[in-house]
Amino acid sequence: MKAQATLKIYTQERGAELGDLFGIFFEDLNHAADGGLYAELVQNRSFEFDPIDRAEYHALTAWEKVERGNGKAEITVEDSYPLNTRNPHYVAIDILSEGNGVGIMNLGFNSGIPVKQGEKYQFSVYARREASFDEPVKVTVESVDGTVHAEASITVHSSEWTKYGATFIANATDNSSRLVIAAKGKGKLYLDMVSLFPEKTFRNRPNGMREDIATLLADLKPKFMRFPGGCLIHDGSLNPDDRNSMYRWKNTLGDIAQRPARRNNWNYNQTLGLGYYEYFLFCEDIGAKPIPILPGGYDPHHKRIVPLEDLGPWIQDALDLIEFAGGDPSTEWGAIRAELGHPEPFGLEYIGIGNEEVGEPFFERYPYFHRAIKEKYPDIKVINSSGPFAAGGEYERGWNSAKENKSDLVDEHYYQSPEWFLAHYNRYDAFKADEPKVFLGEYASWGNTYYNALVEAAFMTGLEKNAHAVGLACYAPMLCNVDYVNWKPDLIWFNNHEVFGTANYYVQKLFMHHQGDQLLQIETTGLEKKHKKTVKPINGAFSLGTDLCSIEFWDIKLVNNDTGETKDLNNLSAELSLSDMKEDRVNGTAKQTLELGETDWENYSLSLKARKISGPKGFNLYFGKSDDNNQLIWEIGGWQNQDSLLASRVNGRTSVLTQSIFNLEPDIEHEFTLEVSGRQIRASIDNVLFNDTEDKLPVIEPLYYSASFERSTGDVIVKVVNVQENSVHTQVVLEDLQTTTLTVDVSEMSGHALDDENSFTSPERVLPKQKQFRVEGCSFSYEFPKHSITVFRLNK
Repeated sequence: MKAQATLKIYTQERGAELGDLFGIFFEDLNHAADGGLYAELVQNRSFEFDPIDRAEYHALTAWEKVERGNGKAEITVEDSYPLNTRNPHYVAIDILSEGNGVGIMNLGFNSGIPVKQGEKYQFSVYARREASFDEPVKVTVESVDGTVHAEASITVHSSEWTKYGATFIANATDNSSRLVIAAKGKGKLYLDMVSLFPEKTFRNRPNGMREDIATLLADLKPKFMRFPGGCLIHDGSLNPDDRNSMYRWKNTLGDIAQRPARRNNWNYNQTLGLGYYEYFLFCEDIGAKPIPILPGGYDPHHKRIVPLEDLGPWIQDALDLIEFAGGDPSTEWGAIRAELGHPEPFGLEYIGIGNEEVGEPFFERYPYFHRAIKEKYPDIKVINSSGPFAAGGEYERGWNSAKENKSDLVDEHYYQSPEWFLAHYNRYDAFKADEPKVFLGEYASWGNTYYNALVEAAFMTGLEKNAHAVGLACYAPMLCNVDYVNWKPDLIWFNNHEVFGTANYYVQKLFMHHQGDQLLQIETTGLEKKHKKTVKPINGAFSLGTDLCSIEFWDIKLVNNDTGETKDLNNLSAELSLSDMKEDRVNGTAKQTLELGETDWENYSLSLKARKISGPKGFNLYFGKSDDNNQLIWEIGGWQNQDSLLASRVNGRTSVLTQSIFNLEPDIEHEFTLEVSGRQIRASIDNVLFNDTEDKLPVIEPLYYSASFERSTGDVIVKVVNVQENSVHTQVVLEDLQTTTLTVDVSEMSGHALDDENSFTSPERVLPKQKQFRVEGCSFSYEFPKHSITVFRLNK
């Protein structure tokens, strides 16, 4: 007779503290700030858009000329008499013929400026004019066809820059409005810092956050928020005054009119209206601990390096930030915080140096930051970096640096296929409690379907169970404006008037709401055995490919390492070269791929010689290929020509298995050797081993689970994830719990198709459902539905 399956929770056997485990990560990509969380409705409010931000940008991007009733005007952007030197540009409206008014119109973000009937909006502008000082300037919010939804007027009474404001009340709801500023009279009218905010921001803060997006974030109840990035913190010049500088936090403080515009490395403009003071306020408002990330004096994207002898100001920036967050108002930076309106310290426990760092220069500089911070602020937890990959040379370099310097945490990032997450759900089982803890600062499976959320939930139980080694974790990216996509998947999607959380969002919400404070011992008996996939060897087709490069190949051969049989692959193509340069594409002569046949061998080596003729990257060797969406890849050179990496693509979703630094220079001959044995892969260049990994296949657990204790309520919390096609019936037993009755609150995600997704039209297609029941004693039977995520809160 089959034994009954049991899920047993030992309520008095406490384990590691869960601390601040689950939080959120804000990075300004996908227009997450301007046109997103930051509630400003005017795009390009200070006429500072520039081609350095994005090739098609100019100072009048998002603005159009308005000429009404035979009015005529000339619109120019000037910089000879600016409002301030940090934002030197402003618009000049030269009234040639007043007609019924001439001026400019702002198009806002997405479809336009959204207004709601009965809601108030705060308009402000800096203005001056040459003449007609008594002539009012009309400000309206209008529909595309010119219907006026709200209006006000201001009188620009000076030839010097003066700030003016007005309050609108919208008489209609329109998500595609325009802001129109029209003037009569003579001479020139000058405008700068044209702003329109909803009065109703999150917590009604001026210069505040968009209420609906902020509310979704607050509803998560995150333990922390990491900000402001991301690659944008270190991708830039070393001069803080440059338009394309690295992200320098001091530039984001104070009057928004005085904050310099900045190139965002995601190819758009940052106003910096959402700055460090606002980040700290927002963290305080949602109850999240702030985790600011600062550059470490090295730009790995462009190899810009601060000399060691010049690191002082960069280190001082970190020390000043800690003082800004936590210093008494009697200190220099505590006083600045108090002047901004917050005399009480925000408090700061963590600080990160660097983001996805690769290369020796960063790790030469990190110790200087670490020592200075620990010397002055020994209680601050300092976070090191381990690069953008889950394994390999740069990952190990980061971890070695963290161990040598006694970093408190190490920032790991990876975006992988659902299959990778299932195969590695126990990734941290062997990590040690007395070494730096993991900060999983960015992770996601590729997609926003229910299946992605289900798999991430299974993986998160592994994070919880390894709280001895994993200190912090946050999904990424968090926000995406649907009309300005840089990266997907994302946790929350929005347009200019709507927002919805993905299935992934609701998984994160479950785990944040029901984290608990301390692990409990949990085990199962009587469950069916793990579902192992048949171990398929890596065989199939081979091919070579390149992108914007010209490469020649020779001496291509395949060797069976079991029998010694050798196949010459040189005769598979009349020309063993690839050329995909821009001129090739223009001329229609581009050749991007070269097929090399296929094999059914399980233990083999493929070797070739190659030379890059020209181009910015390198080439790829594809192997184990069944089709374009299912294959393995040896990427040589890669995105910025600094990688030798092995990747696995499953159902069109790629996971980087391991990476090391390699740069493919032109006119240098190299020998490349790929060795495959079962699912083990080794890649060598010029007889030097660069990559060594296993492409693991998932071993599906009967159930994924974790348990914790919450001190404030006394609740026992149990999370169970079933990724199988069938339901699992178990007896849930709470050991050593002294009670005669038990209340069970259940939050469960189930009954969804694996490809179900939330959307603007169906924002709650996938979300948890709640129920409650009471039982006698300390055990109860429960059937975990197929493809389900279940959270129990158990209390006496």
